Amino acid sequence: MTNNAVFNNENHPLYMMINNTYVDPASVTPPEGDASTSGRLYMVTTSTLAVSSGQNQLIQITNPNLSGKNLYISRISGGVSAAATLNLYSGGTVSGGTTPTPFNCYFGSALTSIASARTTAGSVTGTPTLFMSSPLAAGMFTIEFTGGIIVPPNRSITLSVGPGAISAGSNISWWEH
Repeated sequence: MTNNAVFNNENHPLYMMINNTYVDPASVTPPEGDASTSGRLYMVTTSTLAVSSGQNQLIQITNPNLSGKNLYISRISGGVSAAATLNLYSGGTVSGGTTPTPFNCYFGSALTSIASARTTAGSVTGTPTLFMSSPLAAGMFTIEFTGGIIVPPNRSITLSVGPGAISAGSNISWWEH
């Protein structure tokens, strides 16, 4: 008895197409796909706001001490009304503003992020370490990290867009493990 493969081949395509019972195709997804499926992909966003001259739009995500998890930065995106600079810092202090609750990208999930967030317009103070700077033209921007930036416990990442008299909206997404 022959051992017929379930996949089509060039010698017997019609026979194989009729008898192929394989109905679940393989799918390949970046790590964010698995994180989202398990309810561990989160996002913080600022609404599109006017930023005063000399100010920056800021988002800071902090992984609390003893959390036992790392934050894997997935993507930074947004848009600006005029040319600006996007800076990413390790650490630093962001004061004032609002403390939005990170949004779980699995709609309806009861899981919550361990991270805390702060959004405001101003300047990063303290002793931040600048590790990425990129000029932005007016329009949308997206920077994919796919987990390439890791924020361990007791550390933070700060996104700064500006400075200048601009309107800007920014987003940062991450997963936790």
